[in-house]
Amino acid sequence: MRALVLEHPGPLATGEPLRLLEVPDPEPGPGELLLRVGACAVCRTDLQLVEGDLAAHRLPTIPGHQVVGRVEALGDDVTGWAVGERAAVGWLGGTCGTCPACRGGRENLCAAARFTAWDRDGGFAERVVVDADVALRVPPGFDDLAAAPLLCGGVIGYRSLLVSGIRPGGRLGLYGFGASALLAIQVALHWGCEVHVATRAPRERARALALGAASVGGYDDPPPAPLDAAVTFAPAGSVVLAALRALDRGGTVAINAIHLDGIPAFAYGDLWWERGLRSVANYTRDDARAFLALAAAIPVRTETEVLPLRRGMEAMRRLSGGTLDGTAVLVP
Repeated sequence: MRALVLEHPGPLATGEPLRLLEVPDPEPGPGELLLRVGACAVCRTDLQLVEGDLAAHRLPTIPGHQVVGRVEALGDDVTGWAVGERAAVGWLGGTCGTCPACRGGRENLCAAARFTAWDRDGGFAERVVVDADVALRVPPGFDDLAAAPLLCGGVIGYRSLLVSGIRPGGRLGLYGFGASALLAIQVALHWGCEVHVATRAPRERARALALGAASVGGYDDPPPAPLDAAVTFAPAGSVVLAALRALDRGGTVAINAIHLDGIPAFAYGDLWWERGLRSVANYTRDDARAFLALAAAIPVRTETEVLPLRRGMEAMRRLSGGTLDGTAVLVP
């Protein structure tokens, strides 16, 4: 099969870390599904892995962790799935199922968790093997192209809203307005929240207003009124501090990032009055199922640019340069 393979991470400006290669077809083991990939959305985490900002767990590896496809074969001991059914997988590639975190409904914190494209090959390929236990059913209202961006940016954005503690009708700040925020704002508005967006890009501000944001501005521009909660999407610690300073008393900033460049020193007064900072680590299967059901009910709309698999490096460069309109989706 063809796949985009990462052998040596490095800057996009000085090389081509991803190579389109012919590799052996994967075979499903016990408890696994073999999917023929229909679409795989590109995520900023893929970019961080390719450039080396996120240290690789294994090399070579195939990136891509927002995968929608059809079941082509079943491994031994698989129940509940049939050949020909549509299935999807996101960042969560598997958990131990027995540790206190897993037993306590917090499998996103499992120390033995495995992650798609980080610990096992992902979906920038014609086929991919996934654990049947973490495979997801996609609501029929979404085709493959529309569903793929929901599987990481959508689910993680949804969990970030939960972690932030925002309540229906509350005043919410979104800092950064890329693919994940485009989905999160639709959920927040469905909950009746007043949403204020901070981003550097004029076209992102215009898009936020078109979607229903109450106000837009730059990262250091204070919102019209203190925020009940905020979610940061930009991988910059300075943005986290800007969101913290915009909070009302008792508010929380949820940091939606797997990689952050560090948080600068700040005055304790910015944290005083029981303001809080929370990281968002992965998601649970319950998160994914709840979000996909909610996305179908709203319904959430995704904005995509479709590219053939062979143009994966172009997708990476455009994501890095901020020139994508929505989410890049690769199709074999």
